[in-house]
Amino acid sequence: MSSINEDLADRLARDVIEAAEVMGDESLAAEIARLMGASSTTMEEAFMTAVRVRLAEKRGRKFLEDRLRAFEAKANKQP
Repeated sequence: MSSINEDLADRLARDVIEAAEVMGDESLAAEIARLMGASSTTMEEAFMTAVRVRLAEKRGRKFLEDRLRAFEAKANKQP
């Protein structure tokens, strides 16, 4: 059953993160987690884990891309 919870939670997390970005609403995931927690704390935990993991990956990827751009800009300036 845990894989079903994890799959559902991850799909919802992806959709919520995308919607939160479109709407500019950083509290959307927390609101949905509270709503889900009223009926299933297991699902709430899986959802919040998926949200945290996906947002952390997104921040890490952005940091890497920024560092690579800075490196390439510096390399292109050197004679």
